[in-house]
Amino acid sequence: RTCHLKHDVLVLYFPGSCVETVIGLYGETIEVPCNNGNNKPDGVFFDDGSPGDLLVKQAQKDEATVSATDGYKSRVSIAANSSLLITQGSLTDQRVFTCMVVSLTNLKEHSVEVKVYKKPSAPVIKNKAKELENGKLTQLGECVAESANPAAYLIWMKNNQPLVDDGKTIIITSAITKDPATGLSSTSSRLQYTASKEDVESQFTCTANHVMGPDQVSAPETFPIHYPTEKVSLQVVSQSPIREGDDVTLKCQADGNPPPTSFNFNIKGKKVTVTDKDVYTLTGITRADTGVYKCSLLDNDVMESTQMVTVSFLDVSLTPTGKVLKSLGEKLEVSLEKNASTEAKDNRKLDELPEFSKLTYSDAGLYVCDVSIEGIKRSLSFELTVEGGPNIMSLTKRRSNDGKHKILTCEAEGSPKPDVQWSVNGTNDETSYFNGKATYKLTVVPSKNLTVSCHVTNKLGFDSRNISVFSQKNEDGAEQAKVIVGVMVGLFLAAALVGLIYWLYIKKTRQGTWKTGEKETGTSEESKKLEENNHKADV
Repeated sequence: RTCHLKHDVLVLYFPGSCVETVIGLYGETIEVPCNNGNNKPDGVFFDDGSPGDLLVKQAQKDEATVSATDGYKSRVSIAANSSLLITQGSLTDQRVFTCMVVSLTNLKEHSVEVKVYKKPSAPVIKNKAKELENGKLTQLGECVAESANPAAYLIWMKNNQPLVDDGKTIIITSAITKDPATGLSSTSSRLQYTASKEDVESQFTCTANHVMGPDQVSAPETFPIHYPTEKVSLQVVSQSPIREGDDVTLKCQADGNPPPTSFNFNIKGKKVTVTDKDVYTLTGITRADTGVYKCSLLDNDVMESTQMVTVSFLDVSLTPTGKVLKSLGEKLEVSLEKNASTEAKDNRKLDELPEFSKLTYSDAGLYVCDVSIEGIKRSLSFELTVEGGPNIMSLTKRRSNDGKHKILTCEAEGSPKPDVQWSVNGTNDETSYFNGKATYKLTVVPSKNLTVSCHVTNKLGFDSRNISVFSQKNEDGAEQAKVIVGVMVGLFLAAALVGLIYWLYIKKTRQGTWKTGEKETGTSEESKKLEENNHKADV
C-alpha cells in the first residue's frame, strides 16, 4: 500500500482493489478523486450510497448541479479535475463515495472510501494525588487526551522512562469515550504507583501517541513522598571553637517526610520540649556548660542523637603588670600562670620569662607575652622603668676639624635623664640619651687656660667632673717646647750611637791583630790615649 498527501487530502491506494481510501482532516476540506482525475467525461455523477445523487456535472454545462438535500447540500462542489470537494470534514463523512463517469458509449464507476482523522488535544494530568506514601500503592493521577480520531494511545513516563504495568507496584488502567455529538474519542489513563523515598525528585509525565504525530507530552509533575522518620541528627550551630560567652544553637533534624516540627532536647540531664521549631539556643555559655547534649522525637525518646559540646577557656595571670618602677641594681621577679581547656602556647617577644637579678638601665622597656589556644588569645604586658642617680663615666676633649675650637664630651649614666650644666659658656652641639646613657657635647673657644666642670643632676642626685682646657696660644707654646725637647733627645741619641759604633770598631781591631811571637811595644803616651778613648767609648 502506498500513500501520499495531496492538497490536504491523504489518498491511499490498495493494489488489486477497486476501492481506494482517502484520509481527510477533521474540519478541513476533503477532496475525493474521480479515477484520480484522469477522466474527460461527458458527464459525472457522485453519490454517497444513500438514495439520490450528491451532484451531477454535465459536459455541456460549466457548473455542477447539487442534488443533495441533506447536510451535504451546502458542503459539496466539484473541482476542475472532476474531484468531489467536501468542506468542513467531519466523522459523518467516513463512508464510500462513488463517481460514475458517463460517456456516449460507456458508464464507469470509481468508489473511494473516506476516513477522517483528528489529532488529540495535548495530554493533561488531572485528579493528581496531593502526596504519595512510601511503599503504598496510591493513585498518582489521571491522564486525558481529548477529541481525537482515531483515539490516542497514552504512555506514562517517570524521568522520561516509560512505566510498565506489573500488576503490583504499577497498575495502569485506560479507557476511551466518544462524544455523541462529534464522534471524536477521548482517551483517559489512570496510574496507580508505589512510591519510594527516592521519588522525592522524580518527574511524572504522560505522552499521547497518535497516527497524526508527533507525540505530545504533558507538563511534568512532582509529588511529595511521605515516609516515617528513621534517623535523628543533632547539630551544634556555632563558630568553632566554642568560647566562653558565645551563644550556641542546637538544631535537631529528622529524615522523615513531612519532617517533624517538635522535639525533646536533653540539656545536661534536663528535658526541654520545643514545639513548632527544631532549635534550642544556649546563651552566654560558660565552661560549666561543657557536656553531652541530646535530642529526640516527641513520641519516641529511643530515636535520639547526641553531641558533645566543649567550651574553650583561657585564664592567664602575669606578675607584675602595668607600669613597674625599680631602682638600678634591684632584683625583679616575673611569673606567668595559665589555666586553659587545652594546652596553651606562649608567644613571648623573649625566648623565656625574663630574670632580673640586678637591674640595669638597658633592662627598661615594654615586655609583652601572648598566650593562646585555638580561638582564644590573651596578651599581657608590663612596662619596666629603671631609675638611678647620675654618674659621669667620662669627660674628654678634642680639637675641632678646623683647629679653631675645643669640643668637650661628657658621658653620664642616670635615669630619669640627667640635666647638664657646664661651668663655661659654649655651644651645645648635640645631646643623646639611650638605655640610661646620656652624652653631652660643648664647643668652646678658650682665650686662656681654663678648668671646665661638667655637672649632671636628676631627682635622685648629681655628679661632677673637671677637665683642663688650654688656650690656643699656650697650647701652641707647649707644642713648640715639646718639639725642642724632642730634637735635643734625638741629637743625644745620635751621638751615643756614633760613640758605640766607634768603640765596637776599636775593640774589633785590637782583637783581630795577628801576633808574630814578638812582644808589641808602644810609648806610654799612646797607651794612655788609647785607654782614655776606650773609657769614653764605654761611657
